[in-house]
Amino acid sequence: MMYGWSDTMEFAGPIHWLFFLALVALVLYPIGRILTRIGFSPLWSILAFVPILNLLALWILACSDWPRQKDRT
Repeated sequence: MMYGWSDTMEFAGPIHWLFFLALVALVLYPIGRILTRIGFSPLWSILAFVPILNLLALWILACSDWPRQKDRT
C-alpha cells in the first residue's frame, strides 16, 4: 500500500510542533546573542533557516566591518 501526503500528516501533532519550536529556540537564541555582541541586530538570526540566504548572510557577516570593531580603531 502506498502512503500519500495526507497519510504522513497525522505525525504532525502538538508534540511534533513543540519539539520543532524547541529546536528553533535552541538555534535562534545563541545566534541572536552572538549577533548582538558584535553589534548587529539579533533579527538577522532568522536567516539561519532560509536556504542559500543563510550562506550568503554568513559570507556577508564574515567579510564586513563589524560595528564594534570600528569603535576600537
